[in-house]
Amino acid sequence: MIRQSIAIVYHSGYGHTGRQAEAVKAGVEEVDGVEAILLTVDKVDGHWDDLNAAKAIVFGSPTYMGAVSAPFKAFQEATSKTVLAKGYLWKDKIAAGFTTSGSRSGDKLSTLMQMVVFAAQHGMHWVGLDLPPANCSSTGSEEDMNRLGFWLGAGAQANTDEGPETAPPASDLATARYLGRRVALTTLQFVRGRQAAPLQRALVTHD
Repeated sequence: MIRQSIAIVYHSGYGHTGRQAEAVKAGVEEVDGVEAILLTVDKVDGHWDDLNAAKAIVFGSPTYMGAVSAPFKAFQEATSKTVLAKGYLWKDKIAAGFTTSGSRSGDKLSTLMQMVVFAAQHGMHWVGLDLPPANCSSTGSEEDMNRLGFWLGAGAQANTDEGPETAPPASDLATARYLGRRVALTTLQFVRGRQAAPLQRALVTHD
């Protein structure tokens, strides 16, 4: 079986977003037929070919001042010459994203929206969460996945006085792992659909 590659590209300032990235990778690897590539943005220059060959790319950044971090933004801008200018090399790939901040909201939605626009500029297909909002009733719990109520991607909250050994909490990491699995399954669906499309066109032409 040919294993489809899914890349996870991220920046982590203090290690918390790195924990999220590792959880996404774990979720990807729960699915047969795919393999995960974990890359920090400072290592991308030696791996552009890997990103171009991947069937999906999951983006991750901490939320700083309501936006992606400066190193992640530098990575985004670098793709203008290395990817877009060379012929939309990421067109029709699957895309998704995740982010962490010190507060529950922290304007993480702004960061995820920046990632969505970035993916759209590359002609990618964005995959969000299909989890209902959790911890929003008297029966809810901090242990619930999607306890912060995000849909565009996986959001996590890490106390600013805790290191990555204890933050983000297990529920946020489980949400990230769920996103990784969802991206992997969606990627396989797209790959198989593209493989079937030529046959369908041939049948239409024959008729």
